[in-house]
Amino acid sequence: MPHRAQPDHPRSLLDLSDAEILRECKTHAYRASGPGGQHRNKTSSAIRLHHGPTGLIITATESRSQHENKARALKRLREAVAIQFRRTAPETIKWPDASVISGGRLHVSRRNPHRLHILGLVLDVVAIHGGRLRESADQLGVTSSSLTSFLADHPKAWAEANRIRSDAGLTALKKR
Repeated sequence: MPHRAQPDHPRSLLDLSDAEILRECKTHAYRASGPGGQHRNKTSSAIRLHHGPTGLIITATESRSQHENKARALKRLREAVAIQFRRTAPETIKWPDASVISGGRLHVSRRNPHRLHILGLVLDVVAIHGGRLRESADQLGVTSSSLTSFLADHPKAWAEANRIRSDAGLTALKKR
């Protein structure tokens, strides 16, 4: 079971349905440049979500379908919340049932419904340890290389880990 955020914590958004999140957002459809050929700029299919409680503004413009762009924007909003908002990690890590740790390696499918909770938890621990991966990996019960690989698989989380390291006076992580 994922660690439940307090209702007033921004990461509680990860536990909300799409409809509940959209009620907290101002949604703006607009015309955007991009693919579409002769149909370009004829419909307002691009979506901008402004999530009031967090102040985050997320856009999606890739599709000519407003519905698809709204779904993409919601996924991006959830990811941004998991990456940007820290909370105190528990002393003892309790992984969601769907996460798999074997041989010190963390395996999380992109389709895992708890993936963003796991991503947030990993970054919480990295922040607690001032960006030091060895200590973070020890607390998480994984190897340093597994932690590095997990972060490398999530470019925005990688950037956040490097921001945490920079704030602590450490050098940036380098992808192998």
